[in-house]
Amino acid sequence: MEENQFLTFLSGTETFAVDIHSVKEIKECSHITTIPLMPNSVLGVINLRGNVVPIIDLQIRIGRDKSKISKRTCIIIVEVRYTDEKMDVGLLVDAVSEVIDIPFADIEKAPSFGSKIRNDFIKSIGKIEGRFIIILNTINVLSIDELSVVENVSLSLKE
Repeated sequence: MEENQFLTFLSGTETFAVDIHSVKEIKECSHITTIPLMPNSVLGVINLRGNVVPIIDLQIRIGRDKSKISKRTCIIIVEVRYTDEKMDVGLLVDAVSEVIDIPFADIEKAPSFGSKIRNDFIKSIGKIEGRFIIILNTINVLSIDELSVVENVSLSLKE
């Protein structure tokens, strides 16, 4: 049986997942430097071994209230493709859960109705032990428009 591996995490009351292959690392929530004129969901940037990494609050991005920082709040650093380049982006989440295997047979296409978040943010739905996990479409959640604004700021910060 073939399976996909996903990193699961909590944002608000829901369990989400991203493909483990796009995850570079998980960081404790540390100082985030705010940048003026960013979209609301872009909290700012962090310095990750000399690289400027934008941090996006997943709660705001999916249309909810700003995340409340707690001891369990983490930043998941994911790698996304932007045009011909790869870019690291941090997702602020309430808590990281675990890495799980989901058999292909238990992954379904995203429903076209009834979701509390935008359908284009949902890549698919995984079923594990009777519960549903929303598998995020990181390319859409970390939208090209927002990434281009952040990349321009990141480039100017490096100069």
